[in-house]
Amino acid sequence: MGLPQAAETGRRKMTFEQFLDALDEDIRAERIDGEVVTLSPASALRESVGGFLYLLLRAYVEQKGLGRVLIAPSVMRLPKSNRGREPDILFVKRENLARLKDTYPDGAADLVVEITSAESRLRDRGEKYTEYELEGVPEYWTIAPEEKRVDFFVLSARGLYERHREDAQGVYLSQAISGLALPVHWLWECPPLVEAIRKLGRV
Repeated sequence: MGLPQAAETGRRKMTFEQFLDALDEDIRAERIDGEVVTLSPASALRESVGGFLYLLLRAYVEQKGLGRVLIAPSVMRLPKSNRGREPDILFVKRENLARLKDTYPDGAADLVVEITSAESRLRDRGEKYTEYELEGVPEYWTIAPEEKRVDFFVLSARGLYERHREDAQGVYLSQAISGLALPVHWLWECPPLVEAIRKLGRV
């Protein structure tokens, strides 16, 4: 079937299953209210930050046996929003691994990370923020490498996001990934991965 070309985007309705069948690993796309929206390619800076964070989180989560960390392309099905989003990074706790189907997470991940660009900033901080809150994603990070800015949002008991911040030493303690204490400056510096993994459990 194949994904719609750019000129067709927003005109061709697809079920979620048709969308999954049509996905090409070389093309990033999301399904919004039955319509396919293709995403812009990531910049080298976004790729660098996202790749570093993915490998760091994956190593930590696997070492601790906490669950699974996935990277795009991995479309997350959002049933309440009738959307299929493709986060840059997502984490699913061990006790929620049943949500992972053969080719996609069915329902909210426990942590979603979006690495923003000028093109995606409003979408990541607006539409996706609202959708992830509605779907009950417990923790949501937006990372803007060009601005060296990261926003951490944690779902409150009322089901609304509250912004959390790093401590006085610049370390953020994740609520979704048990024991994860992330020095925020690592996101911009991308230190050697082996060294970062070794230090992560002791910061």
